[in-house]
Amino acid sequence: MDITGQVERLLKQKTVDIFLGYRDFCGHLIPHGYTLDNLEDLDNLKTSSVRYSLEKVATHLAEKNPDLKIGLIARDCTERALNVLYTWNQLKSEKIETIDVNCCPSRTREHADCSLLEPKKTGNFKQKNGIDFNADPQDFMAENDNGERFSRWMYEFSKCIKCYGCRNICPVCFCPDCSLENPDLVEPGFLPPEIPIFHLVRAVHMAGRCVDCGLCEDACPAEIPLRFLYRQMNDIVEQVFGYIPGKSIEKSPFTIIGDKVTLEPKPMDA
Repeated sequence: MDITGQVERLLKQKTVDIFLGYRDFCGHLIPHGYTLDNLEDLDNLKTSSVRYSLEKVATHLAEKNPDLKIGLIARDCTERALNVLYTWNQLKSEKIETIDVNCCPSRTREHADCSLLEPKKTGNFKQKNGIDFNADPQDFMAENDNGERFSRWMYEFSKCIKCYGCRNICPVCFCPDCSLENPDLVEPGFLPPEIPIFHLVRAVHMAGRCVDCGLCEDACPAEIPLRFLYRQMNDIVEQVFGYIPGKSIEKSPFTIIGDKVTLEPKPMDA
């Protein structure tokens, strides 16, 4: 059965109350919710060639109606994000139904849908003064001393226009009160934002959450290598706690609440 048929069946059998996919609107593919009341819209259902965090839309819907049964088109990165959202109690797995789509038909497609495919190209000036999109974190640390690393990051952060695109598109950004809008941390009304505090605050929040979907980097108009930054954060989390965000539904070392901590960091390599 094709995907349109699967969605129609889920809705008619009331397995889901709404199904999140995409539709064409004035030549642009945008997120769209399909329900029993608009089954005729399924003729316009689109499932590929666009990247948007449908799981973030699902989180907002579930916040308003926790009993809502939601279906959605899911890529591999979507499934990873859903696991993180289940872990943090932002969504209930029993209320979510996914239809998996293969967004990785070829590893030769340039900057394809899946973040695991062909990476972005980096210009010569950026390679010389900033950070290559495709740099290996270990090589970057080995090839640059503290001063040079700091200089390269400051070059990248100085391009930030504080558009909040990285936060707004991120499927695992769900804090009710965003620290990036806390005037004690990030002073409002100034562009560019004070660096590096703006991006360090966000990087700390991404530790143990980022699923490397690459949407933040795609959304960034300043082409800051955000995936590289958050990968470094997650490398530390994996090294210390042995935890990989989104790999499965398991307790995160950052969700511990209470007086007694039961998880302990793994011993660091000598």
